[in-house]
Amino acid sequence: METIEQTSTMNPDDMNLMERIQAPTPKFFKTLRTVGLALAAVGGTLLAAPVAIPIGLVTAAGYLTLAGGVLSAVSQTAVETKTKKKSKDETP
Repeated sequence: METIEQTSTMNPDDMNLMERIQAPTPKFFKTLRTVGLALAAVGGTLLAAPVAIPIGLVTAAGYLTLAGGVLSAVSQTAVETKTKKKSKDETP
């Protein structure tokens, strides 16, 4: 069975959610996605701690988990666009 790789040259405005998630992600947003996953992991660890921790720390852990999840989800939907950069010498 032959596999066909598709290069995404579509306009990002015309993509649906699944196409955006499967399209290549820029390096900066990959880093943000990793940071978001780390924040969510730290928050989840604090929420699941088997010891009694202050309510302020529990609240902060909930916010960390939420922020990490949102950051990861938004970063995953960023797509690379294949646009040609114009040099300074080119006239429009």
